[in-house]
Amino acid sequence: MPHTRDSKYDILFEPVPIGPHVAKNRFYQVPHCNGGGYRDPSAAAAMRGIKSEGGWGVIFTEQTEMHHTSEITPFIELRLWEDKDIPGLRRMSDAMKVHGALAGIQLAYSGINGPNFYTKEVPLAPSALPIRTFTNDPVQARALDLTDIKNLRRWFVNAAKRSKMAGFDLICLYGAHGFGIFQHFLSRATNQRTDEYGGSLENRSRFAREVVADIREAVGDTTAITMRVSLDETIGELGFSNAEVREFVEMNADLPDLWDLAHGAWEDCSGPSRFKEEGAQELLVKGIRELSSKPVVGVGRFTSPDVMARMVRQGILDLIGCARPSIADPFLPKKIEEGRIEDIRECIGCNMCITGDMTMSISRCTQNPTFMEEWRKGWHPERMNAKGESQTVLVVGAGPAGLEATRALSLRGYDVTLAEATTTLGGRVARERLLPGLSAWGRVVDYRQYQIGQRTNVETYFDSRLTAEDVLAFGFEHVAISTGSHWRRDGVARQHVVPMPIDGAMTLWTPDDIMAKKHPENLTDKTVVVYDDDHYYMGGVMAEVMAKAGAKVILVTPSAYVSDWTRNTLEQGAIHVRLDDLGVDIRLNRGVTAIRAGEVETNCTYTGRRRAVSCDAVVLVGSRTSEDALYHDLLARQDDWADAGIKSVKIIGDAAAPAPIAWATYAGHRYARELDTPDIGDALPFRREVTELGPM
Repeated sequence: MPHTRDSKYDILFEPVPIGPHVAKNRFYQVPHCNGGGYRDPSAAAAMRGIKSEGGWGVIFTEQTEMHHTSEITPFIELRLWEDKDIPGLRRMSDAMKVHGALAGIQLAYSGINGPNFYTKEVPLAPSALPIRTFTNDPVQARALDLTDIKNLRRWFVNAAKRSKMAGFDLICLYGAHGFGIFQHFLSRATNQRTDEYGGSLENRSRFAREVVADIREAVGDTTAITMRVSLDETIGELGFSNAEVREFVEMNADLPDLWDLAHGAWEDCSGPSRFKEEGAQELLVKGIRELSSKPVVGVGRFTSPDVMARMVRQGILDLIGCARPSIADPFLPKKIEEGRIEDIRECIGCNMCITGDMTMSISRCTQNPTFMEEWRKGWHPERMNAKGESQTVLVVGAGPAGLEATRALSLRGYDVTLAEATTTLGGRVARERLLPGLSAWGRVVDYRQYQIGQRTNVETYFDSRLTAEDVLAFGFEHVAISTGSHWRRDGVARQHVVPMPIDGAMTLWTPDDIMAKKHPENLTDKTVVVYDDDHYYMGGVMAEVMAKAGAKVILVTPSAYVSDWTRNTLEQGAIHVRLDDLGVDIRLNRGVTAIRAGEVETNCTYTGRRRAVSCDAVVLVGSRTSEDALYHDLLARQDDWADAGIKSVKIIGDAAAPAPIAWATYAGHRYARELDTPDIGDALPFRREVTELGPM
C-alpha cells in the first residue's frame, strides 16, 4: 500500500522566497564540513548531490576560504582563491541543483582564526590579537587599517562574482561560531577599535552593511545573500550576546535576504546528544523572526518532523536548518514527504561526522556508512548493488556491524540468518545506550532492528552461541563473524603494552562489569580510581557512573585532557565540566604503574615520579580484546569448508579490530556491498583525485 504524507507536515513543504530565488520547501542543509574540502572535490560534490536527490530545498557547501590571506591550515575546507577554483565548485553546485535545490556557498574570511600556515601571509583581523585556533598557534593578527578594510570588501566582491560563475544561487557570509570576520567585527571581545568600525553596535555593524551592499550591487540581481551570526557568543560581558544579536537584527532588519542563526561557539551549536537536546537553541532564537521581514533559519539537530513543523507553525523559524541530520539521512525530507517517517535514519548526535574535519581525514557517520563514499565507492544511502551469484549468508553476532551487514545484505536480496548469542539485539550499543547521556545512541539499533523486521528474507535467532561445528553443519555459503569485543582487565593499552602488576586483592572492574551492574549500587564512603588509557568517551562516562553511585572518584589519565579524543567530537570541555561538577578529582598527565591491595601507584608521564593513591576499587578503561575465537576455529578447519558448502568466512567490526561504533557499521555495510564482487587484487578500493602537476 503506497505511503502518503501526513497533512500535519504540509507546512514543511511550502515554498519560501529567499531574495531573487524560491526554495521549494523548508528543508535547509546549512553549511557543514566533511573532511574533503579542496582535497576531495568530487567526493564532496557527490555527497551534496545525494542530498538534492533526497529532497532538500537548500543545500550549502562547507565554509569556503574566499581569499588566500586568511586560511585555517591544517584543516581542509573548500577554497575560492582564484578562477582555478571555480570548476571544482561548479561541479558541486551542479550536483546540488539536479533535483531542484538551491545551491549555496558559504564565504569565510577567518580573521582571528586564520593562522595562514600554508600561505605564510600575515593574518588580518579587526584588532591586533593572538590567533584563536584549536591548537593555540603562537601567531598574532595585525589590525586591519582602513585600506585593508577596503581591500577586504573588494575581495568579498571578487569571491561573490566567482561564486556566481560557479553556479551558486545563495551566498552565506560567515559570522558565527567565532570563525568568521563578521562576528569578529560584531564582538567587543575581538573588535577593540576606536574608529568608525568599533565601539557602538552601529559602528561594529558597519563592515557587514558595507559588504552586503557591495555584493548586492555586484551580483544581487541573481544571487541571494544570507548572513550567519551567532545567537550568543557565551564568552562573558565582552561577547556578542543574545540581546545584542536581537538589536543587530532589528537595526539591520532587511540587510541580508535571510538570517541564518547558530548558537555561540561550534561546541555550543553542534554539541553532542550527551549534552544538547533536540531544538536546544529554541529559546535563543525565539522572537528574532519578529524583528525582520526576512526569513530566518535555525538549527538544533532536528530529527523529529513534529518538532520541525511546530517550529514553523509557531513562527520561530521559516526554514529548518540541518547539518548532522542531513548527514545521517540525506533522504530525510523525501521520507517525510512520502509518509515514511519510520524509515528515517535519525542522527544520534555522536559527532563522529565532525571528527573528519578535526582530524583532517574524511568524515564518517555512525548511522550512515555511505557518507562521503557516494563518489569514492559509488555507495548510495538508499540503494544497494545487485545480488551476486550466492544465495545464503550467516551473520554471527547482532552488534552494530552484524545488524548493518544483515540489513544491507537483505536489501541486496540475500537470504540472511542472524545468530545472536544473547537475548538482545545491539551488542555493545544495547549496553552503552543505558549509560548516562548515551540513550540517543540506541537509534543505531532501533533503526536496523525495524528495517530488518520488515524483510522477509531475514531470520533472527537468539540464545545462539555457535561453535565451528555448528557453523559447518548449517551449510551457509558465506559466514560473517561479528562477535564483538570485551574490555581488557590487565591494563594493556597505550601506557602498558604488556599487563601491568595487579594484585588480585584489589576490587577491579572494567566497563563491561559496570554495564553488567557487577558493582554495588551504593558506593558512598568508597574511593574509586578510574584509570583512562582509552581517551574516548568511556573513561569519562565511567567516572560519572561511579560519582553518581556516591563514590569519591579519582580519574587518572596519562593525557593532558579528560577524554582526550573527544576534542574531535566537540565534547571534551563539557565532559570536564560535568566531572568537575560531580566532584571528580581529575589527575592529568599521570599513568598507573601498579595496582596493589588498597592503593594504586601512579606516575608522572614526564618525570616518571611515582605516588601512591589509596582507594577501595579501580575501574580499568584501557583497550579491548576481540571476540574472535569462532573465526579462528573456522580458519583452523578451512579444509572442511568446501564439503560444508562454505565459500567464505570473514570477520568484521570489533571482532576484527575494536574501534568506535561508526567503524563497526561501516564494516558491516562494506561487507554487504563487497560480497560476491570481483577480486580487485592490490587496486585501491576507492577512487581519489590527484593534484595536477604545475609547469616547471
